Amino acid sequence: MKNTLLRLIGLMLLAALLGGCATKQTSLYQWQGYQNNVDAYFRADKTSPDAQVQQMETDLQKITASGGAVPPGYYAHLGLLYGQQGRLDQFAEKIRAERKQYPESETFMDFLLRNFKK
Repeated sequence: MKNTLLRLIGLMLLAALLGGCATKQTSLYQWQGYQNNVDAYFRADKTSPDAQVQQMETDLQKITASGGAVPPGYYAHLGLLYGQQGRLDQFAEKIRAERKQYPESETFMDFLLRNFKK
């Protein structure tokens, strides 16, 4: 009985110590409104590409100003929006930025650069 009580007290102390060491987990990327923009893009009631580009450019400025990391796919999505508007220079610029920041996307980004005009 005494051993059980001591074990219980020991476990409670350990739990209190470990709980006191908890820190707030921070995100690796600065998402801003990116997830909402992607959601809006795929919905039937989506906002115009112009409005999405404006929002994403504003969010990109906030991300870079805070020194945060741009999430994977951000530049590519922004580039595709520019492509839909016929702004192919900005399209290519953003696709190259995605490829540079995330080298593992190189094959797909090169595919987009080659085939988007078609």
